[in-house]
Amino acid sequence: MTITFITGANKGLGRETARRLVELGHTVLVGARDAERGAEAAAALGARFVRIDVTDDASVAAAAADVAEHEGRIDVLVNNAGVHGPAGDPSTLRGPDALGVLDVNLAGVVRTTTAFLPLLRRSPDPVIVNVSSGMGSLAHTHDPSRAESKVVAPLYTASKAALTMLTTQYAKALPDIRINAADPGYTATDLNGHSGFQTVTEGTDAIVGLATEGPGAGSGRFVDRSGEIAWS
Repeated sequence: MTITFITGANKGLGRETARRLVELGHTVLVGARDAERGAEAAAALGARFVRIDVTDDASVAAAAADVAEHEGRIDVLVNNAGVHGPAGDPSTLRGPDALGVLDVNLAGVVRTTTAFLPLLRRSPDPVIVNVSSGMGSLAHTHDPSRAESKVVAPLYTASKAALTMLTTQYAKALPDIRINAADPGYTATDLNGHSGFQTVTEGTDAIVGLATEGPGAGSGRFVDRSGEIAWS
């Protein structure tokens, strides 16, 4: 039985990933900051709720301890929790704005990954999927034919560019774990006011694909629903 822990799994891409993986036979742990929403999502999906606030070291440690006590290991960690932050004209951005976005989108991944590594290493085929974005790609955001080039979201894009680089560094440093980044594409979620043209099911194709690959699949890749894409 594959045991999968997903952060930010009470709504949007995280919840749909959880739903699909439950259907595929995974034991899914719904990680969420909001206890009421997380418990509701878990009950609806046939999963187990574990409270986690990825911006809080104590909360992350408690979540890992909870999983260690109940499941004893995980096979897949999906670092999905994320925030968008201010969009548009960056003239009024302040340092705390940047730190707030990076605390969730980048530092939150570091906190969670570090805390869950001992549990992953108890798996015969450990996997980490970092939910990044084409919005963090220099190539995509400079290509006028792509939706990513039409959006100005300085902090979100910067955080996702950092996350893709973080993914490659972890993949190099931790060869015993398969670590990849997923680009969901422009998907209708609360993060973008449901303006995306993809459904959440389409948006989770890359995440689910990476979470269900067999042993021997590559590490250090950036993947969207059409396949592997260049790091740029």
